[in-house]
Amino acid sequence: MAADPEDIRNWQRRPDGITTSGKLEACDPGRLAAIGVRHVVNLALDEHPEALAEEAALMTAAGIAYTHIPVPFDAPTGEHVAALAAALGEHPGPTHVHCIMNWRVTAFFYLLDIAAGVPEPEARSRMAMVWNPLEDERAPEAWRALLKGGA
Repeated sequence: MAADPEDIRNWQRRPDGITTSGKLEACDPGRLAAIGVRHVVNLALDEHPEALAEEAALMTAAGIAYTHIPVPFDAPTGEHVAALAAALGEHPGPTHVHCIMNWRVTAFFYLLDIAAGVPEPEARSRMAMVWNPLEDERAPEAWRALLKGGA
């Protein structure tokens, strides 16, 4: 099996084996397939200037199931988190979850980790390896509200 494509923006491999990252490039579906990824969840908006055009078709061509859960960066909700949890449960892994910077993804996994019984300091540490909206004053207030409401 190929090595993790760690040159993808903010690449992470979680303890549960799920991989996460920021934006993907047109060459990345094949690279993800080469490491065994069978499902990709995209939390970015299609309209974002760095979004991968035709991502669903590129994933399908690489033999990867695709789920798109568009999350406005300034308006994340508990429903978005629930949709991610459902998508993770509906498709067999291995799964890769991404957005543009891996910020939405790591914040959502913070909430999923807490819900799964991961101690808060450990969940926060995992999130903070990429971004910590609980401490980043530049983060939209909607992120702090979501994370404080879910912790």
